Amino acid sequence: MSVIVYTENWEGKFKKSSYELVSYAHSIATELGVETVVVSIGQVADDQLNILANYGANKILSATNDKFAVLDNAAYASVIARAAKANNAKVIVFANNFTGKAVSPRVAVKLEAGLANSVTALPLSLDPFVVQKNVFNGKALGKQQINSDIKVISLAQNSFEIKEVEGSATIEAFDAGLNDAKFDTQLIEKNTVSGKIILTDAELVVSGGRGMKSADNWSPLEELAAILGAGTACSRPVADEGWRPHAEHVGQTGKIIAPNLYIALGISGAIQHLAGVSSSKIIVAVNTDPEAPFFEAADYGILGDVHKVLPLLVEAAKSFKAHQ
Repeated sequence: MSVIVYTENWEGKFKKSSYELVSYAHSIATELGVETVVVSIGQVADDQLNILANYGANKILSATNDKFAVLDNAAYASVIARAAKANNAKVIVFANNFTGKAVSPRVAVKLEAGLANSVTALPLSLDPFVVQKNVFNGKALGKQQINSDIKVISLAQNSFEIKEVEGSATIEAFDAGLNDAKFDTQLIEKNTVSGKIILTDAELVVSGGRGMKSADNWSPLEELAAILGAGTACSRPVADEGWRPHAEHVGQTGKIIAPNLYIALGISGAIQHLAGVSSSKIIVAVNTDPEAPFFEAADYGILGDVHKVLPLLVEAAKSFKAHQ
């Protein structure tokens, strides 16, 4: 028996979220008394794969095929389901990101498994198998019991502590058994943005809303983000106005993020926006309206004009960095 965890890679490299997933899967495997098996899809060097052993991987199945360079949900699901069957997996773990949301339901269908998304902690009990998860777009926590023999779960970002362990893992080439007919997705064009922090991976995010008043006022926000090494984001109205690119839009209809620190500058905090950022560990809100909904969700609130507060934050950040 085993716990299977799918670790996505980016250009052959793993990120913090991958280590979080392996740590989480290893903790479940330890409770069940089984091994932790990682499934890696695509070209990843052995030195990268071996890093996963530091977080509890006992065995790493590496499925390589040139066609895996393009994400094909159906093909990926076939690989992971085949690996789960071959290793008698009772729990399969995904990240609750775009890839996980696309692939995990397919795997659940193939394995006739129950599915729980946006899980935030280790199972509350193993028999029956009960998990805690985000509900109502992250506004509340709920419990879900999975009664099937095999369970598929996706872990909410930044919800589990990364734990390093001593150990080693065996790396095995895994034959996915897929022919060319199984790959339906073709890459027509690829546009890569370089030099920017990917929002879904960012540990710190500085975000602006309509309170910024115009696209011309964004320089101080970008300066603060650069000093902190943070990603930049915005609310939907800002993206709709064309002040910032839609790639920076976070919220229910944009990107769902969970950084360690989210600084909201001039954002009222409508429920649609909060749905995309409520899993942030620390939220700081700056707004002139004392009734702004964001103040109810924020850990720290600053009542004031963002154009007066932002320069002070920039100077404070510079001073902090200078004394590190």
